[in-house]
Amino acid sequence: MIKQTVRIIAVPPGEAPLWVRQKWVGLELPLTPWASAKSFRAFGVLSGPRSYLAQLWAVLRGRTEQIYGFPVEAARAVDILQSSSPVAAAWWRENTPQLILPKRYMIFPAEVCEVVSEGGEV
Repeated sequence: MIKQTVRIIAVPPGEAPLWVRQKWVGLELPLTPWASAKSFRAFGVLSGPRSYLAQLWAVLRGRTEQIYGFPVEAARAVDILQSSSPVAAAWWRENTPQLILPKRYMIFPAEVCEVVSEGGEV
C-alpha cells in the first residue's frame, strides 16, 4: 500500500490565530489509509462543542459547517508541528486539549493541500 501525505501549501482557514495557522504551511501530514478528500461536517476548534453528546446535539440542530478536505489525526499533526514550531504546537495543546486525543481528526481544506505519495511524488 502506498503511503500518502498532504503537504500544506497555503494558510488554512479557521479559528486558531493567524500566526498559528501559518505554521502549518510547508508541513507534510500523514493520511490514514482510508483518507481521501471528501465532505465532512465539522466544528470550529474553539467554538465547537467539546463533548460527544454536545457534538451530536449540534449536528442534529444543523450547527456544523461543511468542509471538503483531508482528515489528519490531530495528535500526530500537532506532534509534527512541534518539530518546526514548538510554540504553535503548544497553542494547540493548551487551547484545544479536547481535540488532541487519540482518534480525533483535523480537517485540512483540499484547497490548502497537495497530496504527496510515498517517495515525494505529487
